[in-house]
Amino acid sequence: MWRASAPDAEQIRLLRRARERLDLNPLAIHVNYLVNLASCDTGIRARSVACFRGELERAAAIGAEYLVLHPGSYRGQTVEEAMAACARGLREAAEGARRDGVTVLIENTVGCGAQIGGRFEELRAIRDGAAALTDLPVGYCLDTCHLLAAGYDISRPSGLRETVGQVDQILGIANVKLIHANDSKKPLGSHVDRHAGIGAGHIGKAGFRGMLAHPKLRSIPFILETPVERDGDDRRNLEKLKRLCERART
Repeated sequence: MWRASAPDAEQIRLLRRARERLDLNPLAIHVNYLVNLASCDTGIRARSVACFRGELERAAAIGAEYLVLHPGSYRGQTVEEAMAACARGLREAAEGARRDGVTVLIENTVGCGAQIGGRFEELRAIRDGAAALTDLPVGYCLDTCHLLAAGYDISRPSGLRETVGQVDQILGIANVKLIHANDSKKPLGSHVDRHAGIGAGHIGKAGFRGMLAHPKLRSIPFILETPVERDGDDRRNLEKLKRLCERART
């Protein structure tokens, strides 16, 4: 749905109490998947800007630190035009919106079809464009499945070193605030977005162990987005990630 209700004050209070009790930090939420700030369709663009403004305000209301955004589609225009449109959309949505403490994180994509954001250079161009137009803080969220499917071979030590080097050079590792931890059902360079459980795809346990041990990645929060095919899959994937993290430190 394009429209969402405002969060209830009592729910916000309970959420904040739970975060304090369980030391849950940071809080990251994901923008509505309908939002396409890069669209050249005037109707979709207007709805996207309005919807994203609402997401910003809700994120601020509940005290979220990060708001994750897919950069959108360039269908009907050039990639350069779409990236510029996305940056303008960030500015338009932020104007007059309550957004205290919220940083927008642009998420990398698999680069299928008309998607933008499959290459680090595209993510960088959107952030640079937004920085020239608005004071809205913008960083990056990297999805591991999307990285592999887009052609970044994070499953092997040499590929991981090369990928992290590119991240640092192009995006700046300090600007990467979050990692979505998902294995990939499809192989390297497939440009197909199909998440798998940790260690059950083409990244594999060794790939995740390498990421968790990497000195430039290990301090970044990892959040699971793995599929739940059976009851308890979410907890099992979390435990797998914890075990791999422990082994990476030994």
